[in-house]
Amino acid sequence: MFYAIRHFTRYRYSHSVWQSMMEVRMHPRSEGNQRCFIFQLSVNPRARIFAHTDSRGNLVHHFDLPQRHRQLTIISDSLVNIDEQQPLPETMDYKAWDDLEEMKEKKDYWDELMPSHFARSSAELDELANEIGVAKRDGRSPLAFLLDVASGVYRSFTYVKRSTAVNSPIEHALRSRQGVCQDFAHIMITLVRKAEIPCRYVSGYLYHAKENIDRSADGATHAWVEAALPGLGWVGFDPTNNLIAAERHIRTAVGRDYADVPPTMGTMKGKAETELQVRVRVTPSQAVLPPDEEFAADEEWSQFLEEDHQTQLMRAQQQQQ
Repeated sequence: MFYAIRHFTRYRYSHSVWQSMMEVRMHPRSEGNQRCFIFQLSVNPRARIFAHTDSRGNLVHHFDLPQRHRQLTIISDSLVNIDEQQPLPETMDYKAWDDLEEMKEKKDYWDELMPSHFARSSAELDELANEIGVAKRDGRSPLAFLLDVASGVYRSFTYVKRSTAVNSPIEHALRSRQGVCQDFAHIMITLVRKAEIPCRYVSGYLYHAKENIDRSADGATHAWVEAALPGLGWVGFDPTNNLIAAERHIRTAVGRDYADVPPTMGTMKGKAETELQVRVRVTPSQAVLPPDEEFAADEEWSQFLEEDHQTQLMRAQQQQQ
């Protein structure tokens, strides 16, 4: 299946800023059953864009803007093909835990086994583990354990847009029992690492077809997890939607948690309030619009931005009443 992906990001500043420096992780990975054939990145104001590959194989683009500006727009266009993958085995033997130990001895999984910035244990997490029955292996194979963790997290939380922020610790979601895909992924990662199974965070996109019943939001980026299993390698689990990651999941970057792989990360000089607007469009296609056309005229995005701005104004007025 071919997918055309457009990822639109706009920063608006209340006052002019300068010396903006930005890293972008929007380039889909090419590995396994996924191949990225086209990637185009455009920035306005225009800047010279550099790229490198980090230690985890993620393609990172970076640039800086020395001039003053009140707005920064970043648009990426990708064309990705994902082949159908082999289904997971229906069962796995309990002795796979021994195979997992041998696998960990042969390869360094330190980063995927230790606590990280957003994936840390807590009293609330221990309570959740007991509640959904994953505090112990209880005779389950590693695969069965992972499936139970994913379904347990799915059942225990409600997906609510903007219920947490990108820098929220998992305790916020654990206490309110609601969150977004980032929270679902961090909670599952922490539970899986406590069971000594290597687990990592995946950022990317999810294609939403009409026949799919997904809890995660359309028009946004997505996040899920991958766990290392003997004989299978890295297997993706989507606890937000209780899915095995498959042909609809498009991977852009992997890391210990969100702190390693935000789509955009940067800094600037100047004192100004920042308004961030993000829109993602994933469609089955084999054609990508030239990015310059986006800046010249795109009624769809203009309408989205205007509607989004009006919605924010209405919400602010309602809060004042």
